Amino acid sequence: MDENGGLTGGQPEVGVGPYEGPWPADGRLDPELLTEGDRRNVIDRYRYWAVEAIVADLDQRRHGFHVAVENWEHDHNIGTVVRTANAFCAAEVHIVGKRRWNRRGAMMTDVYQHITRHETIDDLVGWARRDGLPIIGIDNLPGSTPIESTELPRRCVLLFGQEGPGLSPAAQEAAELVCSIAQYGSTRSINAGVAAGIAMHAWIRRWAKSP
Repeated sequence: MDENGGLTGGQPEVGVGPYEGPWPADGRLDPELLTEGDRRNVIDRYRYWAVEAIVADLDQRRHGFHVAVENWEHDHNIGTVVRTANAFCAAEVHIVGKRRWNRRGAMMTDVYQHITRHETIDDLVGWARRDGLPIIGIDNLPGSTPIESTELPRRCVLLFGQEGPGLSPAAQEAAELVCSIAQYGSTRSINAGVAAGIAMHAWIRRWAKSP
């Protein structure tokens, strides 16, 4: 699969080819996509739509949770977190730490997702407090609360640490609550990108309507 979600190696392409029929009078549509076809990794509803039109439409129905992830060592999982946040229509993704991050895993979804960078955890905390958003850390730490039995706030920030070290001491201190994800095998932790998806879906199950 290529970066745009298309299949390679001789397999059928996803998406649609050039538009056929009378030229549509719809300002949301991108003339270049209409002419050349739309092979992007988007749902059918957004075929031929310009990026700006897709973002504007998503902005009308984004959910009340934000996602924040620490990035002190160029964590390669951040792209996966962004892609999942887009799939669940998160309000915004906040990257704390280094400016550069691996966009490949985002599969181009970062162009549709609002992303903000914060220099430090303190900067994230200051922003969250101004907006009245509680910070919920996600990590399997001693004393953490099982996410399976926790009702996440309707408006909140889900904060994730890096692959390996997990939430930094500053992030643990910033969190009003730290939730763990139950595990049943031999490994001591699960992939950070997977953990983010589980936590986001826990919010979705409680607060989101069926799409």
